[in-house]
Amino acid sequence: MDFAFLAVSLAILGVLLMQVAGSGRRDGTAWRLGEIERRLDLVMNHLGIEDPGAELPGVREHLARGDKIQAIKAYREATGADLRTAKDAVEAMGR
Repeated sequence: MDFAFLAVSLAILGVLLMQVAGSGRRDGTAWRLGEIERRLDLVMNHLGIEDPGAELPGVREHLARGDKIQAIKAYREATGADLRTAKDAVEAMGR
């Protein structure tokens, strides 16, 4: 009985440790992707290339009304971007 309890406890602990280790890799990937997008934006701005981008529901309407916070919120909902990426994108759209 004690051996079975110990085996199940170790199995659960192993699964939890694998989950924690896996989540760190996803965070690193998201950070790297954000850096790539940021650098691509810098290159495009330097070259004067305007990306028409996908139509983002509500973002341009909020910007037209001057409601930047709501525009950032709408951008995040439409794209799943983090706050910094959404803020940078909305500011670029407003220029």
